Amino acid sequence: MITITEFQKIGVGLSGFGMFFVLFEILLYFILFLSGLAFIIGLRRTAHFFFQRQKLRSATFFLGGVALVLLRWPLIGMLVETYGFVLLFKSFFPMAFGFLATALNIPFLTFTMLETKLS
Repeated sequence: MITITEFQKIGVGLSGFGMFFVLFEILLYFILFLSGLAFIIGLRRTAHFFFQRQKLRSATFFLGGVALVLLRWPLIGMLVETYGFVLLFKSFFPMAFGFLATALNIPFLTFTMLETKLS
């Protein structure tokens, strides 16, 4: 039989709590994302966005992933959610990257970036 020290027991407990909170955080992220989207554009437009004919497959993956996480399949559920998220919002990624590119032209950020390059 393997003997486990008190420090190892504490390490196992902390690792377990860490894994629980990581999985819980990801679940909350997607739930908060959906509720935030509903508050921003409204319930009707959110439902219309997810249930358009061309986005039905990706919405099924996304919401099915949420269901899998709730049914205690967190790793598979998060992978399915991520796949659905990418499919749903792939048309928004170029716009988001374009916005990030324009963020480089903000005076405070460019000054800070120049300052870090010089040091």
